[in-house]
Amino acid sequence: MVQTTNRFLDELARLMNDAAGVAQGVRREIETLVRNQAERFLRDLDLVKREEFETVKDMARLAREENEALKARLAALEAKLASASASPAAAQSTPSGESPASEPPAGSPAAESPASPAQDSASASRRREPPFL
Repeated sequence: MVQTTNRFLDELARLMNDAAGVAQGVRREIETLVRNQAERFLRDLDLVKREEFETVKDMARLAREENEALKARLAALEAKLASASASPAAAQSTPSGESPASEPPAGSPAAESPASPAQDSASASRRREPPFL
């Protein structure tokens, strides 16, 4: 079979090939533009990265655990102090027959002013943990 060259068809094929290349270039440019706009939008939202959030969450968990351990240690020391101060007072008896352990020692903060409900609620609000962690 004899092959003929048709100049019109060759030009048309070259034009279509160039158009496909241009279309791919435009697609890459649009993808880059959209990606850059999305990154800028996310930066403007001031979001934290997942790794940073997890790190801070772990730090908060460790701080809460340490706080609970310190609370338990403080309660044990206060109980030890209360039992140590009650032991010498129990050895002495009062003339009316009352046990001296029912009254707080004279120098203790409990003897000076009883805790008010407002103080209890204020300390409870300080102990509250944030709801998102």
